[in-house]
Amino acid sequence: MCATVIGGTATELPGTVIDQSTLASHLPEGHRGAAALAKIVAGSGIEERRLAVDARVEDVASWPTSVRMERFQQEGLPLARAAASAALAEAGTEPAEVGLLCLVSSTGYGTPGVDSRLLPGLGLRPSTRRLLVGHMGCFAALPGLGVCDDHVRAHGGAALLVNLELSSLHLQPPPWDIEQLVINSLFGDAATAMVLRPAERGSGPEVIDLASLTAHELEGHMSWHVGDHGFLMGLSARVPDLIAEALPGLVADLLGPHGVRVPDVGWWAIHPGGRRIIDAAEESLSLEPAQVAPSREVLRRLGNCSSAGLPLVMDSMLRSHPLAEGEYGVAMTFGPGLTLETALLRGREGTAGDDGPGDHS
Repeated sequence: MCATVIGGTATELPGTVIDQSTLASHLPEGHRGAAALAKIVAGSGIEERRLAVDARVEDVASWPTSVRMERFQQEGLPLARAAASAALAEAGTEPAEVGLLCLVSSTGYGTPGVDSRLLPGLGLRPSTRRLLVGHMGCFAALPGLGVCDDHVRAHGGAALLVNLELSSLHLQPPPWDIEQLVINSLFGDAATAMVLRPAERGSGPEVIDLASLTAHELEGHMSWHVGDHGFLMGLSARVPDLIAEALPGLVADLLGPHGVRVPDVGWWAIHPGGRRIIDAAEESLSLEPAQVAPSREVLRRLGNCSSAGLPLVMDSMLRSHPLAEGEYGVAMTFGPGLTLETALLRGREGTAGDDGPGDHS
């Protein structure tokens, strides 16, 4: 089997920006949560988020789920197409070379939908295989990457991974308790894309291995269910502590078979699920503040973009801190289940060039 490398990455963001400091002013008149929301925002580490639908100008909270799914198709397809087209161009990969299109989303579905419409939109072959990784939540980027890695290794062709998350579609009807205020102020929207291809077709960081942990006994601490007015999230305040307890063992399972230890890794891409989530990774693995700074920056600018969050961090890091030849990197995500996912990457010759993940030649 051939080695898989990440040949190109790209992102696309909705145009609407919301300033977190203004959130309390948008609460319904007489809502008693203004002071609590202001405190939540102040400690969140988030300054702005991007929104595909804007509850300040549309009554999103009153929409039934069917309307929200229709808007997902309308708003999501242009974002996904733009991100995917840019990733293919960066990788120097022709659409006809793509053997698998994997769309990851936990915020919208429909068939025919974004995945099938991306084929003609990008010029992909009608015979291109399609796969939807749906409703897994924030950790789903790495299962998607794993499927694409498997395809490249088995078939020797390119795979296109697209993450599309529009959490703004799932604002719940008021009144909002503290848990819902946290959720309302946490999530942002984004589309990302990543091209994976055989190493002999270009440079880029190599996908070495993946490791997963599902702590089913903790499943009650995070949930994502379909409701009559969009999707409903449950989020326990204990999640960061539970991640901190489980993460060192999972990372050891990922690194150990390859003779790698945590101090050997200088490149850490952490899902920006929240300030305390990043704190949990930093403290439990004894990382330096600089090693988690890229994840904090994505959180600051964009919030938690669900499964698109980790690809946003990876895109940023592969441009600003590309993996040098032989250097190891670890990517990680967390989500419902309670689930933790990790991936081990290694820089190859040409990875640290000036043009991003690969040399695009």
